Amino acid sequence: MPALQPLEIAAVVLDNAIDKCLDYKIPEILYGKAYPGARVKIPVGSSMRMGTIVELKARSEFPNLKAIIEVLSDKPYLSPDLLKLASWMAQYYCCPLHKVMKALLPATIRKNVQAKAQLWVKPLIAGATLIALCKELRTRYPARAQVLELLLQNPKGMLLTELMEKGSLTRSPIDTLIKQKILAAQMMEIERCPLSDQEYFPTKPKTLNDEQQKTLQEIRADLQSAKFQTRLIYGITGSGKTEVYLQAIEAALQLSKGVIFLVPEIALTAQTIDRLKGRFKEKIAILHHRLSDGERRDMWHQIHAGHAPIVVGARSAIFSPVPNLGLILVDEEHEGSYKQTDEAPNYHARDIAVMRGKLCGCTVVLGSATPSLESYHNATTGKYALSILQKRADHATLPKIQIVDMRPEFERHRGYTLFSEQLIEAIKKRLERGEQTLLFLNRRGYHTAKMCMKCNHILQCPHCDVRLTFHRGENLLACHLCDHLLSPPPRQCPNCGAEEDFRFKGAGTEMVERALKAILPEVRTLRADADTTRHKGSHEILFKQFKAGKADVLIGTQMIAKGLHFPAVTLVGVLNTDGHLQIPDFRASESAFQLLTQVAGRSGRAALPGEVIIQTQLPEHPVIHLAEQQNFERFFELEIEARKFFEYPPFTHLIKLTCTGEKELETKTYAEKLRKELLATLPASYTLLPVVPCGHTRIKGRFRFQFLIKGTKLTTLQTQLAAIQARSHPGDIRLFIDVDPLSTFF
Repeated sequence: MPALQPLEIAAVVLDNAIDKCLDYKIPEILYGKAYPGARVKIPVGSSMRMGTIVELKARSEFPNLKAIIEVLSDKPYLSPDLLKLASWMAQYYCCPLHKVMKALLPATIRKNVQAKAQLWVKPLIAGATLIALCKELRTRYPARAQVLELLLQNPKGMLLTELMEKGSLTRSPIDTLIKQKILAAQMMEIERCPLSDQEYFPTKPKTLNDEQQKTLQEIRADLQSAKFQTRLIYGITGSGKTEVYLQAIEAALQLSKGVIFLVPEIALTAQTIDRLKGRFKEKIAILHHRLSDGERRDMWHQIHAGHAPIVVGARSAIFSPVPNLGLILVDEEHEGSYKQTDEAPNYHARDIAVMRGKLCGCTVVLGSATPSLESYHNATTGKYALSILQKRADHATLPKIQIVDMRPEFERHRGYTLFSEQLIEAIKKRLERGEQTLLFLNRRGYHTAKMCMKCNHILQCPHCDVRLTFHRGENLLACHLCDHLLSPPPRQCPNCGAEEDFRFKGAGTEMVERALKAILPEVRTLRADADTTRHKGSHEILFKQFKAGKADVLIGTQMIAKGLHFPAVTLVGVLNTDGHLQIPDFRASESAFQLLTQVAGRSGRAALPGEVIIQTQLPEHPVIHLAEQQNFERFFELEIEARKFFEYPPFTHLIKLTCTGEKELETKTYAEKLRKELLATLPASYTLLPVVPCGHTRIKGRFRFQFLIKGTKLTTLQTQLAAIQARSHPGDIRLFIDVDPLSTFF
């Protein structure tokens, strides 16, 4: 039998600049080291670049190939399933492979950030000899004696920095003892872990009710089969989905399988970590954007080495290099924060989880009280397995929901008011009983606009087409899209010069907090929004304070509506969500229903009964009535029929093409040119909607125009769009391709 020809050619994708793979020879010295997934240094022109091997092959169509200079990793950084996933993402999301690699490999890994190392000092002599030497040095060399005293208390050794700090010492006596070969010093890698120095209360698995037990048994069967399966857990708020997740993780660990646990918000990461650390002794890695570069680097390497079998994090954690991956959990799978929108590839972590599960042959569990219509449709048509939890855990009951029509309230107060009488009375009752309240308003700041009542001029951001929001604490107007600041706010209207008629309008969370204290001076409040949680660790501190009873009312934006568990909360007040229902987007009803149901679910999650008060000027709206009844099944029936009639997902795929540029007419013209080009070449099965301005027509000085493509199959379209994406565009115009967009308006 003839010998197999060695695979001497490596296809390498560069970290940046070039959209296609380049072929390189593998020198003999690197045979057995240059595997697919390995990081390499290669020559490009006269410079050296970094890249990743994606494939080995026996021959290349190009002659005179250059050779790989160096392999930078002992073992491949990307496993075969991640390499296949990268290739699929590049094709599906019409994105260059090097941009996909940027998503898969954190910057700290691509830049080869080094581990943190410190000197570890330990004695070379021990016992009575060291004690005698310490006594001998005490009179003549007290500093050296102090070093030895500290090491006698820590015979295994100490970090140099700790030794110097505890003894208030300089390095000189330590160096002298090292030269005399009394002490030894060696470099030791220090892990930068965001969970270090934190204590967790150990917990035991809870007794499951019959619904939870059935769901867990089904997941265990999926895990033991070692075959790909996607399961949707549709469980009402407070039904104990998290406990099912925890016991499913335990089942996966017993089978020596790794776990990825995705949560939609950084605010939920701390709560999830608390539960996991209290339950499992295994090392847990966390990944999210608030980590330092060093922490992210060390966490990634711990995962890659197999030392952390449980990974918890936001959307990018789905790319974690977990060995022997067996279980992927996606909590609150309906959440929009799983969708990457600010740069290519515009992936959805839930969809990536399903595809990675397919490539790994592992179990994928999606969970939500308000599943996305796509996921629930997949479950009802048999594409996903479906598990239903209809009972709240621990004998808790669903909260009572009351709709308050705010129009009579405005008439009674002869103008706008934040609080209805029913809501104020309900808050007073909770204060008397020592119970807690959540108040939800999805607008931060104090006032949402400054407007001239004389000429109707509204102060807007000079770079974006949005109103400036007033922040009373800092006395400034801010743009929430580009962070433009105007301080102090002008007193006169820049359009007509009016002063008395130039007033603030609208209300945000900052005003809610101040107004509530004016009505109830004794109330203790906390506020959770982008302004109060901008610093690292601020989410954890704020929510721990509230859970510990240090405030009576938590006022917040969307971050308090998701998955948080506060046993003492028995009242939720929704101040206003009418704006969600008025957005011209096919998902508007779905997102409004999900938001109302989720925020209502924060009430009455323990033994105490809960109440929800929803304030609205649209009390007759069917979405609000269905949210009041917490009737997801009926909402799904109505919404899926509308989607089918108008040919929207899940019955078709959508692709949104957005052109941005500094010149309005030039940008719009180019978008229309692209649409005409596609209209002439695509089959009749595709529908192209007209070019329209985006919901935010201008952001950061760039005008934005978009058009949508509808189609049941994407294969032909993706190839053509990838070619359009790769070519150069006129002037400063940029093209963004968003496959399966969450918003068709913004």
